[in-house]
Amino acid sequence: MNSMRRTRILSLAGLVVAGGAVAGPATAAQADPADSGQVSAVQPAPPEGEKVLEFDYQTQRTSYYCAPAATRIALSTQDKTVTQKEVAQKLGTTRAGTDSADDTTRVLNELTGGGYETTEISTTTADPRQTDKLRIDVVEAIDTRRGVVANTLGTAVDTEGERHSFPGGHYVSIVGYRDGGETLKIADPYDPEKHYWMRSEKVADWVAQRGYSS
Repeated sequence: MNSMRRTRILSLAGLVVAGGAVAGPATAAQADPADSGQVSAVQPAPPEGEKVLEFDYQTQRTSYYCAPAATRIALSTQDKTVTQKEVAQKLGTTRAGTDSADDTTRVLNELTGGGYETTEISTTTADPRQTDKLRIDVVEAIDTRRGVVANTLGTAVDTEGERHSFPGGHYVSIVGYRDGGETLKIADPYDPEKHYWMRSEKVADWVAQRGYSS
């Protein structure tokens, strides 16, 4: 898969802005035959400390379209309607996947007018400072109606104990939070049934060695 690209250092804790790397998931995804059939996930009014954005969901059309699909989900939180193919072209996605979170940030900014930044967690696991930053970044993004795109690697376990494993790398959307950001809502383009909650420290470790756009 693609090698990681490093740029400027944000902190001494291994937190880097404007870096990242990715490849498509190692396993074949359930292909969506067309960019039609969008599912509108309309959420009720959130309780205090919780917010989940409205979004249009699609499964990724190919095994290497996780980044286009996740980016498209994030765009839909701002009522931006584009096809996965259009997003893939802008991202430079190939059969090897999408190079880095820099690309998702660039396309999100291009299509929404700006506001997104790339944060890379360059260490193999996230430390408390990196986890806190992820939590703060996600809450700020969701509160301003911006879905987040996370570039993940390896296996993470959700709040129901289900494992989500992508040894070759994967992109998911983060579309909400609860408990003040301690738990995050994941919209996974790999499977339409896989909308799940995950503790923020689990998400941060999942993003480790990769990055996210928020």
